[in-house]
Amino acid sequence: MDRMLYVAMSGAKETLRAQAVNNHNVANASTTGFRADLAAFQSRAVDGTGWASRVYATNTTTGWNHHSGALLSTGRDLDVAINGDGWLAVQGPDGNEAYTRAGDLAIGADGMLRTSTGHLVMGENGPISIPPYTSLFIARDGSISIVPQGQDASTTATVGRIKLVNPQRDEIDRGEDGLFRMRDGATAPAEAAVQVAQATLESSNVNAAESIVNMIELARRFEMQVKAIKTAETNAESATRLMRMG
Repeated sequence: MDRMLYVAMSGAKETLRAQAVNNHNVANASTTGFRADLAAFQSRAVDGTGWASRVYATNTTTGWNHHSGALLSTGRDLDVAINGDGWLAVQGPDGNEAYTRAGDLAIGADGMLRTSTGHLVMGENGPISIPPYTSLFIARDGSISIVPQGQDASTTATVGRIKLVNPQRDEIDRGEDGLFRMRDGATAPAEAAVQVAQATLESSNVNAAESIVNMIELARRFEMQVKAIKTAETNAESATRLMRMG
Protein backbone atom coordinates (compact mmCIF):
# COMPACT_ATOMS: atom_id res chain seq x y z
CA MET A 1 0.00 0.00 0.00
CA ASP A 2 2.89 2.33 0.77
CA ARG A 3 4.01 2.04 -2.87
CA MET A 4 0.74 3.56 -4.06
CA LEU A 5 0.98 6.28 -1.42
CA TYR A 6 4.58 7.12 -2.35
CA VAL A 7 3.93 7.31 -6.07
CA ALA A 8 0.84 9.48 -5.60
CA MET A 9 2.61 11.75 -3.14
CA SER A 10 5.62 12.31 -5.40
CA GLY A 11 3.33 12.86 -8.37
CA ALA A 12 1.31 15.50 -6.51
CA LYS A 13 4.48 17.28 -5.39
CA GLU A 14 5.95 17.42 -8.88
CA THR A 15 2.62 18.48 -10.39
CA LEU A 16 2.72 21.52 -8.12
CA ARG A 17 6.21 22.30 -9.40
CA ALA A 18 4.99 22.01 -12.99
CA GLN A 19 2.07 24.29 -12.15
CA ALA A 20 4.50 26.87 -10.76
CA VAL A 21 6.47 26.88 -14.04
CA ASN A 22 3.28 27.16 -16.08
CA ASN A 23 1.93 29.97 -13.88
CA HIS A 24 5.21 31.83 -14.29
CA ASN A 25 4.76 31.65 -18.05
CA VAL A 26 1.15 32.86 -17.82
CA ALA A 27 2.22 35.77 -15.62
CA ASN A 28 4.71 36.82 -18.29
CA ALA A 29 2.42 36.45 -21.30
CA SER A 30 2.58 40.22 -21.83
CA THR A 31 6.24 40.73 -20.83
CA THR A 32 8.31 42.18 -23.65
CA GLY A 33 10.76 39.68 -25.13
CA PHE A 34 9.96 36.95 -22.60
CA ARG A 35 10.95 33.36 -23.39
CA ALA A 36 8.66 30.66 -21.97
CA ASP A 37 10.12 27.99 -19.69
CA LEU A 38 9.78 24.37 -20.76
CA ALA A 39 9.16 21.57 -18.27
CA ALA A 40 8.76 17.79 -18.54
CA PHE A 41 7.78 14.89 -16.27
CA GLN A 42 10.02 11.87 -15.80
CA SER A 43 9.89 8.70 -13.70
CA ARG A 44 12.98 7.68 -11.75
CA ALA A 45 13.85 4.80 -9.49
CA VAL A 46 14.71 5.59 -5.88
CA ASP A 47 18.47 5.36 -5.35
CA GLY A 48 19.89 3.25 -2.53
CA THR A 49 20.37 -0.31 -1.38
CA GLY A 50 17.60 -2.90 -1.40
CA TRP A 51 15.04 -3.96 -3.94
CA ALA A 52 14.27 -1.62 -6.83
CA SER A 53 10.66 -1.38 -5.70
CA ARG A 54 10.07 2.36 -5.66
CA VAL A 55 9.66 4.78 -8.55
CA TYR A 56 8.95 8.46 -8.11
CA ALA A 57 7.88 11.24 -10.46
CA THR A 58 10.04 14.27 -11.17
CA ASN A 59 9.38 17.48 -13.02
CA THR A 60 12.33 19.43 -14.34
CA THR A 61 12.75 22.59 -16.35
CA THR A 62 14.23 21.42 -19.63
CA GLY A 63 15.14 24.84 -20.98
CA TRP A 64 13.26 27.67 -22.64
CA ASN A 65 11.29 28.19 -25.81
CA HIS A 66 13.69 29.76 -28.32
CA HIS A 67 11.03 30.84 -30.81
CA SER A 68 10.62 34.59 -31.32
CA GLY A 69 7.51 36.47 -30.27
CA ALA A 70 5.52 38.70 -32.60
CA LEU A 71 6.98 42.07 -33.59
CA LEU A 72 4.66 44.92 -32.66
CA SER A 73 4.98 48.46 -34.00
CA THR A 74 4.93 51.08 -31.22
CA GLY A 75 5.99 54.30 -32.95
CA ARG A 76 8.35 55.07 -30.04
CA ASP A 77 11.91 55.98 -31.02
CA LEU A 78 13.55 54.17 -28.08
CA ASP A 79 11.78 50.85 -28.70
CA VAL A 80 13.85 48.26 -30.56
CA ALA A 81 13.30 44.59 -31.44
CA ILE A 82 15.73 41.98 -32.69
CA ASN A 83 14.97 40.75 -36.21
CA GLY A 84 15.54 36.99 -36.05
CA ASP A 85 18.17 35.50 -33.75
CA GLY A 86 20.29 37.61 -31.45
CA TRP A 87 20.33 39.50 -28.15
CA LEU A 88 20.83 42.98 -26.74
CA ALA A 89 23.78 43.26 -24.36
CA VAL A 90 23.11 44.89 -20.98
CA GLN A 91 24.90 45.24 -17.66
CA GLY A 92 23.49 42.85 -15.07
CA PRO A 93 23.03 43.64 -11.36
CA ASP A 94 26.44 42.07 -10.67
CA GLY A 95 28.14 44.44 -13.09
CA ASN A 96 28.83 41.71 -15.65
CA GLU A 97 27.43 41.54 -19.16
CA ALA A 98 24.11 39.80 -19.69
CA TYR A 99 21.62 39.51 -22.56
CA THR A 100 17.96 40.22 -23.17
CA ARG A 101 15.37 40.46 -25.95
CA ALA A 102 13.43 43.23 -24.17
CA GLY A 103 14.06 46.38 -26.18
CA ASP A 104 11.79 48.86 -24.40
CA LEU A 105 14.58 51.33 -23.66
CA ALA A 106 14.62 54.64 -21.83
CA ILE A 107 17.11 57.38 -21.00
CA GLY A 108 17.65 57.95 -17.27
CA ALA A 109 18.11 61.28 -15.52
CA ASP A 110 21.87 60.69 -15.80
CA GLY A 111 21.65 60.39 -19.59
CA MET A 112 22.43 56.66 -19.58
CA LEU A 113 20.49 54.34 -21.88
CA ARG A 114 18.69 51.68 -19.86
CA THR A 115 16.12 48.93 -20.28
CA SER A 116 12.68 49.34 -18.70
CA THR A 117 13.96 47.27 -15.76
CA GLY A 118 16.88 49.64 -15.19
CA HIS A 119 19.76 47.67 -16.72
CA LEU A 120 22.39 49.74 -18.55
CA VAL A 121 22.50 49.06 -22.28
CA MET A 122 25.98 48.10 -23.42
CA GLY A 123 27.73 49.58 -26.43
CA GLU A 124 31.02 48.74 -28.09
CA ASN A 125 32.96 50.54 -25.35
CA GLY A 126 30.75 50.11 -22.32
CA PRO A 127 27.38 51.56 -21.26
CA ILE A 128 25.84 54.03 -23.71
CA SER A 129 25.28 57.67 -22.73
CA ILE A 130 22.85 59.83 -24.72
CA PRO A 131 23.34 63.62 -24.64
CA PRO A 132 20.32 65.97 -24.91
CA TYR A 133 18.78 65.69 -28.37
CA THR A 134 16.00 66.94 -30.59
CA SER A 135 15.47 63.67 -32.45
CA LEU A 136 16.94 60.18 -32.27
CA PHE A 137 17.36 57.36 -34.79
CA ILE A 138 18.49 53.77 -34.22
CA ALA A 139 19.82 52.05 -37.35
CA ARG A 140 19.48 48.35 -38.13
CA ASP A 141 23.01 47.68 -36.91
CA GLY A 142 22.24 49.27 -33.53
CA SER A 143 23.97 52.59 -34.23
CA ILE A 144 22.32 55.50 -32.40
CA SER A 145 22.30 58.87 -34.13
CA ILE A 146 20.84 62.10 -32.77
CA VAL A 147 20.23 65.67 -33.75
CA PRO A 148 21.82 67.47 -30.80
CA GLN A 149 19.65 69.86 -28.86
CA GLY A 150 19.88 73.35 -30.33
CA GLN A 151 21.09 72.11 -33.74
CA ASP A 152 19.15 71.92 -36.99
CA ALA A 153 18.08 68.68 -38.66
CA SER A 154 21.11 68.68 -40.97
CA THR A 155 23.44 68.20 -38.00
CA THR A 156 23.59 64.60 -36.80
CA ALA A 157 25.98 62.79 -34.50
CA THR A 158 26.47 59.09 -33.80
CA VAL A 159 26.64 58.67 -30.03
CA GLY A 160 27.02 54.92 -29.75
CA ARG A 161 26.14 51.51 -31.05
CA ILE A 162 24.15 48.93 -29.14
CA LYS A 163 26.13 45.72 -28.69
CA LEU A 164 24.26 42.92 -30.44
CA VAL A 165 25.32 39.30 -29.93
CA ASN A 166 24.22 35.91 -31.17
CA PRO A 167 25.67 33.04 -29.09
CA GLN A 168 24.54 29.47 -29.68
CA ARG A 169 21.41 28.43 -27.77
CA ASP A 170 23.30 25.78 -25.81
CA GLU A 171 25.86 28.37 -24.69
CA ILE A 172 23.51 30.53 -22.62
CA ASP A 173 21.28 30.04 -19.60
CA ARG A 174 18.58 32.20 -18.06
CA GLY A 175 19.15 33.49 -14.55
CA GLU A 176 16.56 34.10 -11.84
CA ASP A 177 16.57 37.80 -12.80
CA GLY A 178 15.31 36.93 -16.30
CA LEU A 179 18.59 37.84 -18.01
CA PHE A 180 20.60 35.37 -20.08
CA ARG A 181 24.31 34.75 -19.57
CA MET A 182 27.05 32.64 -21.10
CA ARG A 183 27.35 29.31 -19.29
CA ASP A 184 31.13 29.56 -19.07
CA GLY A 185 31.00 33.10 -17.65
CA ALA A 186 32.59 34.57 -20.77
CA THR A 187 31.41 37.58 -22.76
CA ALA A 188 29.79 36.94 -26.13
CA PRO A 189 31.41 38.76 -29.06
CA ALA A 190 29.49 41.38 -31.02
CA GLU A 191 27.77 39.96 -34.12
CA ALA A 192 27.43 42.30 -37.09
CA ALA A 193 24.77 40.11 -38.72
CA VAL A 194 22.23 40.78 -35.94
CA GLN A 195 19.79 43.55 -36.86
CA VAL A 196 17.19 45.54 -34.96
CA ALA A 197 14.01 47.34 -35.92
CA GLN A 198 13.29 50.75 -34.40
CA ALA A 199 9.89 51.72 -32.96
CA THR A 200 9.10 48.01 -32.58
CA LEU A 201 8.91 45.60 -29.66
CA GLU A 202 8.92 41.82 -29.52
CA SER A 203 6.05 40.33 -27.57
CA SER A 204 6.33 37.36 -25.21
CA ASN A 205 6.41 33.99 -26.97
CA VAL A 206 4.04 32.48 -24.38
CA ASN A 207 0.93 30.94 -25.94
CA ALA A 208 -1.61 32.20 -23.39
CA ALA A 209 -4.45 29.89 -24.51
CA GLU A 210 -2.23 26.81 -24.42
CA SER A 211 -0.87 27.77 -20.99
CA ILE A 212 -4.38 28.21 -19.56
CA VAL A 213 -5.41 24.78 -20.86
CA ASN A 214 -2.23 23.33 -19.35
CA MET A 215 -3.06 25.00 -16.03
CA ILE A 216 -6.47 23.29 -15.95
CA GLU A 217 -4.94 19.94 -16.90
CA LEU A 218 -2.35 20.16 -14.13
CA ALA A 219 -5.01 21.12 -11.60
CA ARG A 220 -7.06 18.03 -12.52
CA ARG A 221 -3.95 15.86 -12.39
CA PHE A 222 -3.20 17.11 -8.87
CA GLU A 223 -6.77 16.36 -7.77
CA MET A 224 -6.46 12.83 -9.15
CA GLN A 225 -3.24 12.24 -7.21
CA VAL A 226 -4.75 13.58 -4.00
CA LYS A 227 -7.68 11.18 -4.45
CA ALA A 228 -5.17 8.34 -4.87
CA ILE A 229 -3.52 9.34 -1.59
CA LYS A 230 -6.92 9.31 0.18
CA THR A 231 -7.71 5.92 -1.38
CA ALA A 232 -4.42 4.52 -0.10
CA GLU A 233 -5.22 5.85 3.36
CA THR A 234 -8.71 4.30 3.29
CA ASN A 235 -7.33 0.95 2.14
CA ALA A 236 -4.70 1.01 4.88
CA GLU A 237 -7.36 1.69 7.52
CA SER A 238 -9.48 -1.18 6.18
CA ALA A 239 -6.51 -3.53 6.28
CA THR A 240 -5.75 -2.50 9.86
CA ARG A 241 -9.33 -3.25 10.91
CA LEU A 242 -9.15 -6.70 9.31
CA MET A 243 -5.91 -7.45 11.14
CA ARG A 244 -7.52 -6.47 14.45
CA MET A 245 -10.49 -8.76 13.75
CA GLY A 246 -8.12 -11.63 13.12
